[in-house]
Amino acid sequence: MPLREKSATQADKLNKLFMILSGIFLTNAILAEIIGVKIFSAEATLGIPQAQIPLLGEYVLDFNLTAGSIIWPVVFITTDIINEYFGIKGVKRISFLTAGLIAYVFAIIFIVTSLEPAAFWLDVNKQDAEGNPFNIHLAFNTIFRQGLGIIIGSLVAFLAGQLLDAFVFQKLRRITGSGKIWLRATGSTLVSQLADSFVVLIIAFKIFGNWSWPQVISVAALNYLYKSGSAVLLTPLLYVAHGAIDRYLGIRNASIQAEEASHPPETTV
Repeated sequence: MPLREKSATQADKLNKLFMILSGIFLTNAILAEIIGVKIFSAEATLGIPQAQIPLLGEYVLDFNLTAGSIIWPVVFITTDIINEYFGIKGVKRISFLTAGLIAYVFAIIFIVTSLEPAAFWLDVNKQDAEGNPFNIHLAFNTIFRQGLGIIIGSLVAFLAGQLLDAFVFQKLRRITGSGKIWLRATGSTLVSQLADSFVVLIIAFKIFGNWSWPQVISVAALNYLYKSGSAVLLTPLLYVAHGAIDRYLGIRNASIQAEEASHPPETTV
């Protein structure tokens, strides 16, 4: 049943659902980009010794991750849910919108960090909680301003990962049908994040930076292992979300909507 023939109530529910999913997607994707400037040690956070794994020559690998990686799994799940009920067009729509908004956020941050600070705000006597002096303007700019290479790498990797995820997800759905949600969700994430994990580091730190290939490959591999592992561990949450949406739309209506998303008619929205 094409979307234009759906009842007003059903169309309204679909619009609300897409708005909620888009809001979750946008918030977490943009937030991940902003906080991603912080690199944290997984070992220190857990209170365990550093791994110090020798890889690819003299490079030693520790489990250091960007803070943004903590919430990227939420983006993966939301992408799969949007893909399930709104198809590739739905994923493309929200992905390009998000990429544009991320670029807008970075542009505003660049402008704000270029403003001259007020004298009273730039107080040379400012101290941290331990009484150590610090330059608040330098701290603000260091935290929020990211290099051009990181911005370009993030945007290219984000779009490449999202579009690849949408494509693989729908290919798997046409093979598995309405069942085996875990297979298409995990499979699409495993493929898409392989590209995402390497693209962002190659552009940001190899092309625009001075990282060695062993460092790029090692860190990218670690990020990929974390993202793929998260995708597997969060599979039960995906089923919970599907169940809630099916109850909200109605089992039959949800099934029809998912089928249309996988095999869209010529006239869609």
